[in-house]
Amino acid sequence: MLRLPKFEVKNPSTVEEAITMMSEIDGEARFLAGGTDLNPNMKHRLFTPERVVALGGIEELFGITQLEDGSLRIGAMTTLSEVSSHMELGAAYPALSQAASLVSGPQLRNMGTLGGNVMLETRCQWYNQTYFWRSALGFCMKKDGTKCHVIEGGSKCVAAASNDTAPALMTLGAELEFANASGRKRMPIADLWQADGIWNKKVPHTELLVAIHLPKPSADQRGAYGKLRDRGSIDFPLFGIAVRLDCDANGVIEDAALCAVALQARPWPLKKAPALLVGTKPGEDSFAAAVEAVAALAAKQCRPMPNIPGDHDYRHAMVPVYTKRALLAAANGDGPVHHV
Repeated sequence: MLRLPKFEVKNPSTVEEAITMMSEIDGEARFLAGGTDLNPNMKHRLFTPERVVALGGIEELFGITQLEDGSLRIGAMTTLSEVSSHMELGAAYPALSQAASLVSGPQLRNMGTLGGNVMLETRCQWYNQTYFWRSALGFCMKKDGTKCHVIEGGSKCVAAASNDTAPALMTLGAELEFANASGRKRMPIADLWQADGIWNKKVPHTELLVAIHLPKPSADQRGAYGKLRDRGSIDFPLFGIAVRLDCDANGVIEDAALCAVALQARPWPLKKAPALLVGTKPGEDSFAAAVEAVAALAAKQCRPMPNIPGDHDYRHAMVPVYTKRALLAAANGDGPVHHV
């Protein structure tokens, strides 16, 4: 049986109290949201914090609110279940709703939070193991060792970003609101990531994600999320792809965005894809040709590594398949693309 290490629990009632509780300890401290990622990592001794700051008592961190300018504010502690079932959010931002609905299984979505999924630790089949398993292997550079078992001689950790909601939020141009000892700041989610699997974010873990802000959607904004995984639920993505299509009054695409996940340490935007889609109209030959071109581009740009479970050659073969399916689902207003 895997047991949690000993730690102190603090229960702040405000964001400011939470920041203070994180900073006043000399040893390591961690924020606890839903606990669906932190708790197993602590059992595996990937983290052994002396203090855990539980966020469940901070009212400001909960809820979905539409603001006067038409944008949406989602508190970081809002559960994935609420995000996936919120009717207005699902209608305006379908890719995000679909991505949230495909995270793990229903019990964990009831506990897991949107903020926790955004701040999810990178994952690797050589890292997310018990202490005994890792010690027998000689550890890795992400924890306790110096060697990368994915890329022989590699100098940088390539543990993969595996958060389903991150690529959807990237396509939507979301902004993240953080709190720290100096106050508050907002940053585009595109600026959050760095290519380092040990810590793939440009903010320290002592900063608290308070809310996710989504801009007002266009009049005809469509989207979808495709997720490759072994089983119909529970599993982390072997590959994920989020799509956003903005159409004009005639149904012609005037803007688009695609972003992949579960490849490397950060979500991967397909920056050349929008130019292939803009000016085409779903249902017409031009759009069908563009979909094929984007799928081929995704296969070229998205190269899975053996950093997470699953054959990386198979994962690569599925990149154009899921990219094409997600594009068609977005254009037709269909549900999420996943294995059932």
